[in-house]
Amino acid sequence: MAQTVPAQVSELHRFLFEGLPVRGAIVRLTGSWQEVLLRRAANTAGAYPQPVRQLLGEMAAASMLMQSNIKFNGALILQIMGDGPVKLAVAEAQASLGFRCTATLVGQVPEGAKLSAMVNVHNEGRCAITLDPRERMPGQQAYQGIVPLFDDARQPIESLQEVLEHYMLQSEQLDTCLVLTANDEAAAGILIQRLPTEGEKNIGSTEEGIGKSEDFNRISILARSITPGELLGLPSLEVLHRLFWEEKLLRHEPQQATQAGDTVQGNGPHFACTCSRERVSGMIRSLGREEAESILAERADIEVGCDFCGRQYRYDAVDAAQIFIASGSQIPPSAALQ
Repeated sequence: MAQTVPAQVSELHRFLFEGLPVRGAIVRLTGSWQEVLLRRAANTAGAYPQPVRQLLGEMAAASMLMQSNIKFNGALILQIMGDGPVKLAVAEAQASLGFRCTATLVGQVPEGAKLSAMVNVHNEGRCAITLDPRERMPGQQAYQGIVPLFDDARQPIESLQEVLEHYMLQSEQLDTCLVLTANDEAAAGILIQRLPTEGEKNIGSTEEGIGKSEDFNRISILARSITPGELLGLPSLEVLHRLFWEEKLLRHEPQQATQAGDTVQGNGPHFACTCSRERVSGMIRSLGREEAESILAERADIEVGCDFCGRQYRYDAVDAAQIFIASGSQIPPSAALQ
């Protein structure tokens, strides 16, 4: 009987196929993914519907896989947006392998809903991937690529993995295979990507090699043969052995982490929110003195909740006054005393 991974362990493995222009990665989010769901269930809005939980789990796994491949010092932000009951779904992955995700719902999500029923009702949905540098140089902007949630024939795409494969072809000109799955216990995925061969132009700047690599195509077929149950329940090394036992793999050191609440041990994938009182104060400051004064006139304090982690930030009149004093724009004494 196959050995199962303890529920609290999240892991990421990167690998190369020796002698072939193909690389890959496999991720399983367990304790870290359960932390996301627990925090949402404790929120006043309650747990997400099952199709939304699955979508967010797949997005979290995909963001981890893409972040691990680009060696980018900053945040990779994956967004799915449209005109369905799920207005926006977001997964954000940091170079440290910390991740967070959330969704904004504006209507009822049908049971068993696919991507089109959740986000792309009138074929106007979009997928965006943003690379936001941690330390921007003067004048540097975040990079963003956007693709629609339909294929070249304008037919709706029903799975996240197909959307992202389409994105990589359209925006990056990269042959990519993704297998994604999620339930309430874990979120997992495999990424297979073709690299340029020796003497070939960078595949990211030419269409000449797209779809023409027999090695990539063969390995992609093998990767797609994995079942959701195997991907979610088996140790990563066993999954790789089952899929690629005839291939020679060069594996990087695995990255693993266990998580209980905010306590994380290890260097692997983990839930981590980047919200802070400083950032919330900056948001209130950006609203302006008059808006802050208006809110304080109606209620005892300004309350801001983080959609990602559920943490609540509260500012009474004195706290709010300090924000604007620090910025040189004071709230009138009458407002501060209300």
